This record gives sequence, C-alpha cells and structure tokens, in this order.
Amino acid sequence: MAVAYLPIPAYTLQYRMTLWSILYDSTRCRLQSSPHNHSLLEGSNSMSTEDVAEQILRFIKSSDYRPQKVRALARSMGISDNEYGDFHFAVKGLKKTGRLVLGSNNVVTLPQPSGKIVGTFRLNPRGFGFVIPENPDAHGDLFVPPGDTGNALTGDTVEAKIVKRGKRGDKMLFEGRVVEVLNRAQNHFVGELLHDFNRWFVRPDGNTFHGPVFVDDPGAKSSKEGDQVVVEITRYPEPGKEARGVIVRVLGERGLPEVDTLSMVVQYQLPEGFPPEVLQAAGDVSRSYNPDGDSKRVDLSNETIITIDPVDARDFDDAISLKTLSKGQMELGVHIADVSHFVQPGSILDQEASARTTSVYFPRHVIPMLPEVLSNGVCSLQEREPRFAKSAFITYDKSGNVVGQRFASTLIRSAKRLTYEQASAALEGKTGRLPKKVLALLGDMESLAKAIRQRRIKNGMLVLDLPEVDLVYDEKDNVTGVTPTDTSFSHTIIEMFMIEANEAVGRLFAEIGVPHLRRIHPDPADSTAKSLGKFLGALGIKPPTSLDRFALQGILKSVKGKPESFAVNLALLKSMQTAEYSPKILGHYALAGEHYVHFTSPIRRYPDLTAHRLLDAYIKGKLQSKSDIKSMPSDAELRDLGALCSRNERRAEAAERELRLVKILRILEGRTGDSVKGIVTGVTNFGLYVQLSEYLVDGLLRFEELADDWWEVDVDRGCVNAQRSGKRISIGQALEVTISRVDVAGRQLNLALSEFVGFKRKAGGRVRKGSGKRPHRGASSRGLKKSNRPGKKKTKTEKSKSGKKPKSKPKTKKPKSKKLKSKKPQSKKSANRKRG
Repeated sequence: MAVAYLPIPAYTLQYRMTLWSILYDSTRCRLQSSPHNHSLLEGSNSMSTEDVAEQILRFIKSSDYRPQKVRALARSMGISDNEYGDFHFAVKGLKKTGRLVLGSNNVVTLPQPSGKIVGTFRLNPRGFGFVIPENPDAHGDLFVPPGDTGNALTGDTVEAKIVKRGKRGDKMLFEGRVVEVLNRAQNHFVGELLHDFNRWFVRPDGNTFHGPVFVDDPGAKSSKEGDQVVVEITRYPEPGKEARGVIVRVLGERGLPEVDTLSMVVQYQLPEGFPPEVLQAAGDVSRSYNPDGDSKRVDLSNETIITIDPVDARDFDDAISLKTLSKGQMELGVHIADVSHFVQPGSILDQEASARTTSVYFPRHVIPMLPEVLSNGVCSLQEREPRFAKSAFITYDKSGNVVGQRFASTLIRSAKRLTYEQASAALEGKTGRLPKKVLALLGDMESLAKAIRQRRIKNGMLVLDLPEVDLVYDEKDNVTGVTPTDTSFSHTIIEMFMIEANEAVGRLFAEIGVPHLRRIHPDPADSTAKSLGKFLGALGIKPPTSLDRFALQGILKSVKGKPESFAVNLALLKSMQTAEYSPKILGHYALAGEHYVHFTSPIRRYPDLTAHRLLDAYIKGKLQSKSDIKSMPSDAELRDLGALCSRNERRAEAAERELRLVKILRILEGRTGDSVKGIVTGVTNFGLYVQLSEYLVDGLLRFEELADDWWEVDVDRGCVNAQRSGKRISIGQALEVTISRVDVAGRQLNLALSEFVGFKRKAGGRVRKGSGKRPHRGASSRGLKKSNRPGKKKTKTEKSKSGKKPKSKPKTKKPKSKKLKSKKPQSKKSANRKRG
C-alpha cells in the first residue's frame, strides 16, 4: 500500500492543500531546551512578577501567537515545571487587571478594546463572511451575517464592530458588522466578458468577487464576448449600487490552456517574466562560472553520484551518494546545488529572488524564482556536468541511527540522471543498461532509506494513507484525463534522504546558536482535537486524550485496510495546520524532528538559500564567535522574512491548486449526467462534500439531492442521519453520484445521488440541522408545500398519486447508526511533488 507523509492534500473545492506542494510540512513539537535555548524564566529568582508579566504580554502580542490554554502557553514559552508557579501567578495577575482575558475554551488572549477588531475578511458566496483578526482576540474568527458585510471582498483588511447575539449555554456568542474597508486586497479581477439585456459585464472567476462587474465600451481593448479579460474596479458593489469597472487587458480566448494559466498568474498577482537587468545579471553570472576556479572545494567529481527526479523535471537541485564504512556504517551524501555561490546577498538577483521567495509550479508551466539560465543551467545538477554543491554527509549505524555529520562545499559530477520510473524498475530487477556502480548504489540507497523510515516511525513520524492523481495531456496541452500517481519506493528513498539532510542542517544551526529561518508548524488546536475526538468516537474508535503522535500512529494502524481507513486518515489530515517559516524554536511534529530547516531546494525556495548562506559561513569559519553570530540576520529580520515567504508560499499553492482544479472541471464538463463513484469527505449544514474517486476533487451534494427523508446533521461527528429510514451517511462512506452541474468559472461541482448503499435515489431530501442532540427544523427542499411534509395531511389528489397513506411525523429521537460498507480508494502519491 502506498503512503504519503504528512501533510498531504485535503480534497475539496475550497482550496485545500496538495500533497506535492507541502510534502514535509505539517507539525510542531514543544519548545526544547538546548545549550542555546534557555528557558524564558531562567534566573527568575532575580526577576520581578512585573518582568515576567511583561514577557508574557510580549509573547502574546507577537504576530504569530495563536490563542492557547495556560499550560500550552507555558510550554510554548519554555516554562519548566519548577517555574510554572511563578508563571501562573503572573497570568492570574494580568487577568485580574484586565490585561489578559480567557476567551472561548479558556484560551489566553488579549482583551478586545472598544468593541471593534481589524482583520482580513473572507466572503462566502452565500452572502455571509468572517473577519480573521490581525491580533488574536477572545472571539477568534468573527462571523459577519449577510447584509453586514458592507462592500468588503475576500482578502480586504476591514474594521468590524463586535455585536453580542445571545448565549448558548453559559457561552456568549458574537457576530460582526463591517464598518470600514481599510485596505483593498486587489482591484483587478479576471473573468469572462458577457453581453446580455443590451449590457456588457464581466463575470469574475473564482470565489473572491461575487456578482457581475458592468463595463462600458468593451471595444476599447478590442475585446469581444467570450474573451477572458482583466477588469479594474472603479466602483465596488454597495446596497442598491452595482459594481462597475473598465477592461484593462484581454488575455485571449477563454478555455485555452495558455489562457487558463495566464488568468491564474494575473488573478494571484504572480510575476510575469524577469526585468531585463535581472536577466542581464543572471547571464553575466552564468558566463563567469568556472568549475576549476575554486580550489577550496572538495572535489567529488570522480565519485558515483546520481539524481532521481520526475520524468518532466527541468531543474535538478539534489543528488545522492553513499559509501560503506567500517563496522557496517554508511555515509550518506546529500549534494544540493550551491545557489548561494551565484546569488550574492544584496545583489539584483538576490533582490528579485527575495521578492518572489518561491517558484510556482503550474501544470506544464513554471514561474521560477531565479532566471532559467541559472535554475536550468549552472545551478542545475545535470548529468556529467561539473557543478558546485553544498554537501551534507551523514553517518549511520546498521539500524539507521545518525552517529555523525559533516558539511562541505564541493564540486560534483552527476554520473546518471534517473527518473523515478527507471529507479523503480532497477530496484525490481529490470536493470536495463544501467552501470553496475549505479545499480549497486540504488540497492544500498533502498536499504538505508528503509532503515531511516523505520527509525523515524519508531520515533513518532506520522504517515497518512491517501490517494493522488496526475493529469494526462494531449499534444495541444489540453487535459484529457487523470492517472493514478506513481508511489513506488523510489519516491520514499529521496524523501527520507531530503528530510534527513534538512534535519542535519537544522541540528547544526541549533548547536552553534545562530538565528535562522526554521520550518515550523503548530500543534493541532485544542478545538480541533476535541472535534477529532467526537468524530473518532462516532466511528467506534476510542479517541486519544491528546493528539500525541504515538496515539495517532496507533489509530492509523488500527484502521489500516478497513473501510473506515480513508475517513480516519482524512480527519487526521484536517486536524493539522499549515506549516510556515519562522525563527521560533519549534520542532516538526509529524516528522518527529526537534530541529528542521528547508535546505534542499535553493533553486526554488528562498529560505533554503538563506540556509545555504549560513552553512557557507560555517564552512568558512565565520561563525566561531558571538560577534560573528551577531553579524548574521537578526530574529526580527528573520520574522519579517519568514512571514513574507509563508505568504508567498500560500499564494503559490493556492494558484497551483486552483489551476489544477480548473483543468479537472473542464474534463468533467463533458461528463455531465454521468454516474461516478465517490467518497464523502465533508459534512455541512447545507449538504455533503463528495470526493470523486477517479479525479480526487470534491463536489457538493445538497440535501435536496438526497433521498426523500428528513436528515439530521451532525457536523462534529461528520455524519447525517435519516429520520424516517434510519439510514446514515458519514465521512469516508462510498456513494454513487451523478455529475449534475459543472461551473468552471465559479469553481463549483454539483452532484446528485445516484445510489446509496442499497436504495435508489428519490428526490426531495429535507434537513434538520443541529449537533445531533438538539436538531432544529430546516427549510424543505424543491419547493415542497406544507401539505407534503411529514405529519401533514395530503390532499385527495396527493393520496391518489402516492397510493399510500401518509406517514406520521417522525420522532426527533436520534436513530441508531448502522454500519455501512465503504470502499477505500487506492492510495497514490504525486510524482511531481516538491521535495524537502
């Protein structure tokens, strides 16, 4: 069974994450003590309570703080057990004076002044929205009901007034009203130019701007109906006033592959090409490259070193060597293209790279962080070409435990460029014409990777089992279908080695105490753990008391090969948060790593380039003293850089996911009316999200498209229960659905129920929305009259049509759930994933 390492893709139309884009990035472990990581309260005997309180306030006021309970806050700040009493006393004092508050779920937050918050707005197509506060507060994300969103759009920075809307038990509920848009996220939108009722308008793509933008004189840009255009907003929509704009650019004929890609570039404000001066600088650096010009490098050009990459890879930034030492030990060499040699700090190339911070990988199109003369040229570890590298050498014992590490600036020459398919075939005995030394290296690599994987799992590394697919193209770059992703062990070999190299560099930086940009990820939130526990309990699985890695490993092992396996793996995936870049001393939870940086992809990630520069300084002996370390970028500079890199990474991933979704939706446009198999991946108060097993995209199955019944919704447990029939649908369950409508522009896929576990669909499902304990009545679907609802008398005409007496109104008692078979999809992993 193929596996994928956390985090991996969530599967909805709501822009969830893809496997290959964040393959190693989900996680956090508590603040660890080390020679260079002293506890916040170390030496607290000499500190006053006021000093401790001020440090607590500074920690909570930081931009990356997320509300947490008192104990969790102490752990995050590095408070030891013997210091906790003083810490707790300081927290109580701050709370008593009103400088801190305990919000929902008893999390520690700052008090909210003046009944207003400032934050980022997210608009839902149904008219409501949420404000995500810039500074964490007691309310968390603030719900804004329809009619109170003003003219705010998704991504805008807004000021919202907080309004009490009543209590639920002893908990006060709040909602917001947008009072001012402080900053627009964007004023240019991409969409289709349409003409109707003698008016021209643009229908924006995606889920940012809802509704038409009316335009005058579209012919000014020689645009015509059906073109994909860019419209600049001149007046945002308000109650009683329509949105208006002007066409500023015509992208081309809607639906063409290159137009779809360009639309995403413009929509996400991604860079288009490099300035001439940057290209000139890149050309100058490339032409000046002399492989024999650095005598201080360790020459490895005669050693057997290989690369293994996807068949369509353009740049090769990592290569592998392996030596057998005495006493059964092995030395792994991970050789990474030395981009830091070519891109000097402060240079025009560095300025461009630090603004982009990442490459963007669209289907068959790349927006590189560095000009291609570098990324595909002298910085690419091409076969038989001499190349500069930064090399991490890690020594292992027979069990795959690290017993030593060293680093060097090297000159290498790749002996063979292999694809994953070639490597897999060779490991299976289909050696072809590969040299014996390459075959021997592959065999040793496989053995070591298995030992490393076993050791990492023993230490708590989490492995999820979920599928993925690759796109299939025709000769014109149109997507014609999908195919299961190759998940052979050759992928795991490279993944293990990249993780090990990243961790080795992280250990080095921690040992010498130099500030650096880490790859971190928070623990799942307390509220997430609670919801996950409810969900697992509904499946008959004893929930863990905390989201401990070993407890989660046990759960994954217990469901392996069972029908509920998909549901559990997906639920654990959703419990994880997004990884980010930060100098904060946090670990890598899912990888069970104490120190972790991104080092292995400096061609496409700016944080990796910063790690190379630090490693270069270490190799040259420039990090020996405190003054040397102080000359490196400070924590404050790294925080700002980390925030920029994280934002740009999320933007790139969102653009990549959305274009991939567009490609698949265009395929499904031609399959409207077809019945397909799917798996329930989400439950909401308005319907179910069902992932199509073949295409791995989610469509919405509204309750009115379910069998004629009354459905009780239990979002926390991820299920709906039919009041009449006692049927139950839950996350992970197999359904046969019909593709009823595909809206490429709106990024929506609507489904209807074809068949569900033994009964055929009858239209007209109704819903009782609630927690499963106190359901309340929802609106009936398909315009059903009162006389056609349960418990109401039918007319004579209705009786004659049905031929049956009306059923009595069902009781609200929760029906017993029935165990229903679900089909677990085959697990797959992308061959085009981004490594390390």
